[in-house]
Amino acid sequence: MTTPLSGRDLLSLADLTPAEVELVLDTAIEQKAVWAAGEREAPLVGTAAALVFQKPSMRTRVSFEVACARLGVHAVVMSGGEWAFSRGESVYDTAKVLERFVDAVVIRTFDQSLVEQLAEYADVPVINALTDDFHPCQGLADLLTIKEHKCALAGVTMAYVGDGNNMAHTYLLAGALTGMNVRMATPVGYAPKEEVVEHARGIAAGTGATVDLFDRPEEAVSGADVVLTDTWASMGQENEHDARVGAFAGFTVDADMMALADKDAIFMHCLPAHRGEEVTDDVIDSQASAVFDEAENRLHAQKALLSLVMG
Repeated sequence: MTTPLSGRDLLSLADLTPAEVELVLDTAIEQKAVWAAGEREAPLVGTAAALVFQKPSMRTRVSFEVACARLGVHAVVMSGGEWAFSRGESVYDTAKVLERFVDAVVIRTFDQSLVEQLAEYADVPVINALTDDFHPCQGLADLLTIKEHKCALAGVTMAYVGDGNNMAHTYLLAGALTGMNVRMATPVGYAPKEEVVEHARGIAAGTGATVDLFDRPEEAVSGADVVLTDTWASMGQENEHDARVGAFAGFTVDADMMALADKDAIFMHCLPAHRGEEVTDDVIDSQASAVFDEAENRLHAQKALLSLVMG
């Protein structure tokens, strides 16, 4: 049975329309409820997906493997020295081989260009499970979490505090597509890419969303419904850690900063968290924290996405 997303790639959230984002979220909500009720259908029995990990992973790997298992998809995991491009084969040749074996390719890597090339050459859906530029699956899980906690997305104010990294880019697109008010605070020199900001603003013009950038976190967080952050040094930037700690002084989400948000605001972090740097224990362990709901929703959002693109 085909779906509106059958055969489609997801390289960033910009590949989806607002209606398609809603479809993924609604599918996830329905599937999550059905599973919780004890129903165990496996609609994709007989299919297979390649899960390719150039970057190490815990949440992404486990959530995709379990999502595949629940759908009846055979997951072929390639990581470390066994990953798909470890022997120097061209992207074209790898894509043409994989498409003969599997019904979808999920890839977690560094360069966005590799994912784009793979999608160009492969005649099966390609899903970006994280690159240095975007993390669309995490974005869908976060939207699902906000919708569950706030019962809506349009009009919700989302404040992101931290590095202008792949999550910042993803939140700009996620908020714009769903009519949210996106506020983003990053230190000077660490802003998100201007082309992503402008793309988000272009989408926002049609959805009623707003996109505002700040260099003071207090301005972004004031009155916000959702406060989000991420690590200050992403994977591959470990050698910049000490310099970033200095540059990000004042950007720690602590109890004082959370007090500036709406009284019913929730805190989110895609994890892993560096406690005491971008967030303090009294925030991440507080009643306002939704980080473990958020982590669980990786499973449900990705299961919904796989069922739609492989259906």
